[in-house]
Amino acid sequence: MIRRTAPTDPGRALADALTAEYAAIYAYGPIGVRLTDSARRDARAAEAAHRTRRDALVLQLTAAGGPVPPDRVGYALPFPVTDRASALRLAVEVEERTAAFWRAALPVTGGADRNRALAALTDCALRATHWRRAAGVTPLTVPFPGRPV
Repeated sequence: MIRRTAPTDPGRALADALTAEYAAIYAYGPIGVRLTDSARRDARAAEAAHRTRRDALVLQLTAAGGPVPPDRVGYALPFPVTDRASALRLAVEVEERTAAFWRAALPVTGGADRNRALAALTDCALRATHWRRAAGVTPLTVPFPGRPV
């Protein structure tokens, strides 16, 4: 999920967010297999939330006649996921990275699109907080979710 430059129009921003959603869905596969019990259920729920957002974005971009970036066969993970700790670390990173794309959509969207971007940013921030808590990471929250550190 490498962003080239900040988007300057709503269509590009939403297409970039769609690409981030694709990558998030992919990442939850390796995450989920390293978790158990309630954490695995939480990973499934997170993946389902990203799938729902992806589906809505594909429909929206298709209806608008704008570009709909294709999903890839696979995505490079930032590090190997070999155990519970690395799975939780990746879950936090996935949510933070996806939040960054939704945050980038805020200044170039308006109306319903902006509301959807804000809701997505909020969802990602809440999930990142949940995963930080599960991993025992402090602080649990960050001052400005989705903002590059």
